[in-house]
Amino acid sequence: MSGSTFGDLFRVTNFGESHGPAIGCVIDGCPPGLALSEADIQGDLDRRRPGTSRHVTQRNEPDAVEILSGVYEGKTTGTPICLLIKNTDQRSKDYGNILASFRPGHADYTYLHKYGLRDPRGGGRASARMTAPMVAAGAVAKKWLFEKYGTQFRACMTQMGDMAIPFESWGHVPNNPFFAPVANVQALEDYMDALRKAGDSCGARIRVSASGVPVGLGEPLFDKMDADIAWAMMGVNAVKGVEIGAGFASVAQRGTEHGDSPTPTGFKTNHAGGVLGGISTGQDLEVSVAIKPTSSIVTPRESIDVAGNPVEVVTKGRHDPCVGIRAAPILEAMLALVVMDHALRQRAQCGDVRVATPDVEAVRRRG
Repeated sequence: MSGSTFGDLFRVTNFGESHGPAIGCVIDGCPPGLALSEADIQGDLDRRRPGTSRHVTQRNEPDAVEILSGVYEGKTTGTPICLLIKNTDQRSKDYGNILASFRPGHADYTYLHKYGLRDPRGGGRASARMTAPMVAAGAVAKKWLFEKYGTQFRACMTQMGDMAIPFESWGHVPNNPFFAPVANVQALEDYMDALRKAGDSCGARIRVSASGVPVGLGEPLFDKMDADIAWAMMGVNAVKGVEIGAGFASVAQRGTEHGDSPTPTGFKTNHAGGVLGGISTGQDLEVSVAIKPTSSIVTPRESIDVAGNPVEVVTKGRHDPCVGIRAAPILEAMLALVVMDHALRQRAQCGDVRVATPDVEAVRRRG
């Protein structure tokens, strides 16, 4: 068990390190005949990539994806798809001062004790850079799901640090560097400027949603759709909490409020987040994810070295003051990978007959 492969029928194996020559993934199980090019994948990678604003790490990686296998004459062949993303802007010398010490809140300590050695350059496998291959794989899943069922994925930031972000419109999300659903992000800009000046970091809360999800995806008891969503999200760097639908707010709800009453025209509410008994209802999947503050900061902190002696740690280099800013496309990808895997499992067990799907053409016309 390496912990680097995700999925059952749509399997994604992630490889590489933050400061190695390249990162990437191998996708096994993608159905044949899907029209696929680098351009279909690059858009989501561009949304995730570093250096896109002053509020994120200034590591300047183009994150240009290459398809090395599994596509012939523009279509998937059904064989493994290898996606490669070269690292071009590593600055490993920035990590020279932490070779023998541990950053508080980082995986330095646990990696060394598990393996007996660690790659300190950018965090190695523990780096958020390792989410790029999952975004690439998620783009493939997104395309297949949209063409088959009209399924669409989107995400936005609903809180940054202690600042709640009201929801105004999904239309605002692509127009600012925070993936925030508001027209005016000046308050967020000021918040991040003050945070950077203080040499500190903060966490974030991200809402992830999928619409046009077929009814009937998910399996009881231990392969539930919502269980697999939570598992997938917790596999993303810095994620510390996942809610499905009403989540923890359901504790204060009464049964008369929480139960989503079905009607001839659809469910009245969606407190369940689009999943009942671990199986999709056809409503939007609604997920909320909590992301912790970035561990690599310039403010001195107490720690120990590899010999157990007390030391003071200062992390130099280029880091995200709020890693949650670039999380939206990552979490979209992970949700897409879960839905994709369950869609293929549903086809394998029950075929498409029992899967009630939305009007794909109507979804396309809506954009």
